[in-house]
Amino acid sequence: MRFRHSLLARYLLIIMVALILWPFVLPAYLIPSYLLDKDLQQKTQYIDTNLLKEMWHHEAAKLDGATPEQVEQKLYTLKEKYPHASMFWVDGSGETKLVLSEQNNNPDQWTIENNIEFINQRDEVPLTFLSYIGGDQSNGYIAFQIPLSFTKPPTFSIIDDKFLAIYTFFVFGLFLFVSWLFFFKIRKRLVHLQTAMTDTKENGIPEKIAVNKKDEISELGQAFNHMIDELIKSRQHEQEEEELRKQLIANISHDLRTPLTAIRGHAYSLQKEPLSPKGKESLHLIENKVDLLSHLLENLLSYTLLSAGKYTLQRKESEMIRFIRESMAGWYPVFEKEGFKVDVDLAEKTLIWNIDPHWFMRIVDNLLQNVIRHAKSGQYIGVRIVDYEGKTAILIEDRGPGLEVTTDKKGAGIGLSIVSLMIQEMQLGWKITSSTNGTQIYLYENNKGKTPN
Repeated sequence: MRFRHSLLARYLLIIMVALILWPFVLPAYLIPSYLLDKDLQQKTQYIDTNLLKEMWHHEAAKLDGATPEQVEQKLYTLKEKYPHASMFWVDGSGETKLVLSEQNNNPDQWTIENNIEFINQRDEVPLTFLSYIGGDQSNGYIAFQIPLSFTKPPTFSIIDDKFLAIYTFFVFGLFLFVSWLFFFKIRKRLVHLQTAMTDTKENGIPEKIAVNKKDEISELGQAFNHMIDELIKSRQHEQEEEELRKQLIANISHDLRTPLTAIRGHAYSLQKEPLSPKGKESLHLIENKVDLLSHLLENLLSYTLLSAGKYTLQRKESEMIRFIRESMAGWYPVFEKEGFKVDVDLAEKTLIWNIDPHWFMRIVDNLLQNVIRHAKSGQYIGVRIVDYEGKTAILIEDRGPGLEVTTDKKGAGIGLSIVSLMIQEMQLGWKITSSTNGTQIYLYENNKGKTPN
């Protein structure tokens, strides 16, 4: 990105414009004020006293040979041009011929005594220019007087001039507003980008944002959009790999059933043949391993169907106490054959859950089968109705070595994964606590669905 497109360059431009325009701020106010203030313009013409003096001597010299009427007309003309000045005309005999002043205290006949008295009567001695008419003393003279206060340059004060103060605050306010607007737009774009990053679609990926500028935030937006593209590609590849994996697992599970069926058939045929004790033991081991592998393949196929959402869920209101009794009745001969102590304590009350009976039967079968496979050393299976964290729960417990102990029959945990997926889909809850003294599994309904006695 070029520097001229950066946010730093834009803000530096604002600062430079402010610094360049600042020297013109005060003149921009004073010049129009001067042009609009006619009285101020008139007062400023008295500041250059040398220019006034030259003007007055020049006008007096031009009156050489002028008639009294012409002299009077000239004085009236000059009075219009310099209204704040006092003017008077004294002829060659010392007689006052014309006085153009707000205070007419000039003597009619000028003598030394009158001159002194005229000067003493003034509160403020004005700046005075005397010029002989035509440069000849015999023609008399004309006088120009202006108060000294008019000859000083005008001063301006922010405190005294409220309009200047308002103008200055306006200029500063304009700069602050431009700066605020600059950062407000930056913040707005950043908030928009933050919102885009946090708001996700159904697939869990945020939407791309529109990038129509060239600066740091736009580059961040482009990087964000690139990340979104990569996430979409990665998600597509992940979904394709997941579909391929599920299809592969389903195909393998299906293909392995045929040789397993053949092995099971041949093992059944071998049972009819005369075998040595060692041969019978090997045949029994083969049958057990075939059953185990068949169970693992069934779990693997079920897990694949569940994770792909192809395992149909049909929920209905079911009475759980009776359901557990029937399940344990079916498994009782198995536990009895294996030498387990079966402890079933189901309260005489009604417990209604909204479940899929086939799914829940699969859950119970997997959990009970895990007890036979991994907790046989404990020789105990207990099923009870208990209270767990304020909910009525079904407790399945054993006294085996616990889930952390590794045995030759321990698999990859697909059975428990199937249980977890089924419980999640049926909106149930479960909790496993395990130690070397045994394992406790609690099954409960998350939403209230039980009916009291």
